[in-house]
Amino acid sequence: MLLRFSFITLLACALGFGQGRIGRPAPEERIKAMDITTMSNGAGLPEGKGTAAAGKSIYKEKCETCHNEKLEGREGQYPGLVGGIGSINTPKPAKTVGSYWPYATTVFDYIRRAMPYDQPGSLSSDEVYAVVALILSANGIIGENVEMNKTSLPKVKMPNAGNFVPDARPDVKAKR
Repeated sequence: MLLRFSFITLLACALGFGQGRIGRPAPEERIKAMDITTMSNGAGLPEGKGTAAAGKSIYKEKCETCHNEKLEGREGQYPGLVGGIGSINTPKPAKTVGSYWPYATTVFDYIRRAMPYDQPGSLSSDEVYAVVALILSANGIIGENVEMNKTSLPKVKMPNAGNFVPDARPDVKAKR
């Protein structure tokens, strides 16, 4: 009977009845720690810096197992991070960071949140900037010694950026 009561109570709360009785408000410091969104224009990027040269050792230690030594990925398992520039409009497009992603800031945001696969969110801002710089450099988008930081990263022009179009639906208000 207790199990049935608990299920009914949870269902009632899920439907909006008795709100405010389950859980507790999140502390501001927890909200701030989780609010790490980086926008395409660079808003939200943290302090920090990194170069491709600095990213090599970080990549070797934390990324190479999945994405291979030359950032080519593991077919059917983990995506390649390099190559494919100019292949998007071909019968066999290679959707890599260099060929597909429209903004370098999005690469930063994704790596910061989701990588390494077995320890997401464990990289420092400097490490993320360095790994992003390595990936961009390996794709020929920036030079190996170009420093990526919250000022320089949004200025990077990705090869496929012009092939994305704004959402024209009338209910979408986002400006790009």
